Amino acid sequence: MSKSFERYQRRKLISSYFSVALSIGLVLFLLGILGLLVINTKKLADHFKEQIAITVFLKDSAKPVEVDQLQKSLAMADYTKSALYVSKEEAAEQHSEDIGENFMDFLGYNPLKNSIDVNLKADFVSTDQIEAIARDLEEKGYVEEVSYDKPLIALLTDNVKRISFWILVASAVFTFIAFLLINSSIRLSIYSKRFIIKTMQMVGATKRFIRRPFIWTNIKLGMLGAALALLALGVVLYYVNENFPELGLFNDTVILAILFVGVFVLGVIISLISTYFATQRFLNLRTDDLYY
Repeated sequence: MSKSFERYQRRKLISSYFSVALSIGLVLFLLGILGLLVINTKKLADHFKEQIAITVFLKDSAKPVEVDQLQKSLAMADYTKSALYVSKEEAAEQHSEDIGENFMDFLGYNPLKNSIDVNLKADFVSTDQIEAIARDLEEKGYVEEVSYDKPLIALLTDNVKRISFWILVASAVFTFIAFLLINSSIRLSIYSKRFIIKTMQMVGATKRFIRRPFIWTNIKLGMLGAALALLALGVVLYYVNENFPELGLFNDTVILAILFVGVFVLGVIISLISTYFATQRFLNLRTDDLYY
């Protein structure tokens, strides 16, 4: 009978530990996902910004050497990600494919201009900076016009700022919620041992002596939960990178390492703090209050 009871107690204890570790792991996993989102917010924003291009239309009188020099200077400029020359013939062919018919058959000539499509680096995609670049280019005598989607750029800039702000707010709120959830799991685990704590205290054990095994046990559970969270996070990260390689999630290995270490350390710290205060609460309770 005693052996059966001991096995039952052992299974119950293992189940309790597993529940705590799993709860910690799930919360830290969600926190890690949010951390990845925060880290890659700028990268995603930069990806969309760099899809925006300004088009430099050239006059028909522009000399080939002038066009070549302009393309090279644009390609070497600090604000340029890529600069592609598009002849009026190539533009007409592309336009005909887009509309499904050859518009030059009706007009009898090609009204399009030679142009250079310039994709800017993300840091330079703002209304003020693009206006300054456009003014500088339009001062050149062989440039007909500089065209870009001003409303789209303004909308993208505003939305990126707004989204970044709310992601940071959500991160702060979720970190607080994560602390509360892990704290609740550990408190429930220690609550089931409140009579053991009080019994040890009544036979003369010091508070420090009583706290030590609980803290060490829950730190190990926090480490286990963090390891589970990091394993799941690594799987998600690998899957996303395989399906969306253009995001380059593994390019910033140092930042990813900091995130993983941060999640692990956070799991340990929250477990330590929660266990300390949970045990301290029951140590300070009177024996009669343990039943409520």
